[in-house]
Amino acid sequence: MIADGTQSNPWTRAQRACVESLHIRLESLVVLIGLAAVMTVLSPYFLSLSNLLNILLATSTIGVLAISATFVLGAGGLDLSIGSVMGLAGVVGALVAVNLNWPWPLAVLACLLAGAAAGNINGQLVTRAFVPAFIVTLGMLGLARGLALVISNGRAIYGLPSAMVYIGQGRPFGIPMPVIIFVVTALLAHCVLAYTRFGRHTLALGDSEGAARAAGIRVAHHSRIIYTLSGALAGLAGLLFTARVNAGDPTAGLNYELTAITAAIIGGTNLFGGRASILGTIIGALIMGVLQNGLTLMAVQSYYQQMAIGAVLILAVFIDQYQVRRESRV
Repeated sequence: MIADGTQSNPWTRAQRACVESLHIRLESLVVLIGLAAVMTVLSPYFLSLSNLLNILLATSTIGVLAISATFVLGAGGLDLSIGSVMGLAGVVGALVAVNLNWPWPLAVLACLLAGAAAGNINGQLVTRAFVPAFIVTLGMLGLARGLALVISNGRAIYGLPSAMVYIGQGRPFGIPMPVIIFVVTALLAHCVLAYTRFGRHTLALGDSEGAARAAGIRVAHHSRIIYTLSGALAGLAGLLFTARVNAGDPTAGLNYELTAITAAIIGGTNLFGGRASILGTIIGALIMGVLQNGLTLMAVQSYYQQMAIGAVLILAVFIDQYQVRRESRV
């Protein structure tokens, strides 16, 4: 029996976290508006319709990865492999569609299954072999990237079926198809995290693994599901990217995990678990999209953009932990 009644019953804190996830963080929204205003002043092309659609299109892939990161971080885990798994999933889907010449729905399914399989391996190693998530997912980062290069012979696989390309390049009602898929995915993920028992279990697990176990949650089983879900979402991101560029690129998703985790933290997800917001993650992903787009419009070289993303990540974690310490003193 755990002496601390608060720890022995994580439901109150988990339910409070679910309620908090319904609200878009005001700070993140203010940052997004302010950043967009700055970019508008610095570049006359920023507010053009074509550029705004480009931002949404680029954000859709990162946004799906950020949703993946939100679930894992909210459960107190860490997945550094999502960018590499995204690249592997895209190559597998292209291989099935082009080299094997199977129907395009099977290629789409292959993308999702490849991602889910990689995520499940992460979950199995974390929960059964008791290897720290940092080590497991760092190893999967290299393994997935290497496997993508091996099965593609280090070259992009071109020539996807037109129906599959439509997933990445179609524009029903003028809206890019990846943006529609991202919005639908985000809404479903929000409902799952905010309104279901699965979501409450996820946040309870991230708040206190011991208390969650005492409350009857199957901690290891739930963690495996979270990592599998993370991989499947990375597979979806790989599908969107591959369909958009009409090629399975083994280098796709390079360093995307950094951007995705940053977006989730900016949106209010606690790096150490127990608090997560899908709505906030969407705002965070848009902030990263606006930042990268604005730097590109200003002709800032890519390695300086990586420095900016790294700096934003450090700042976001600092602000998050400062708020946690301030709340703990109240």
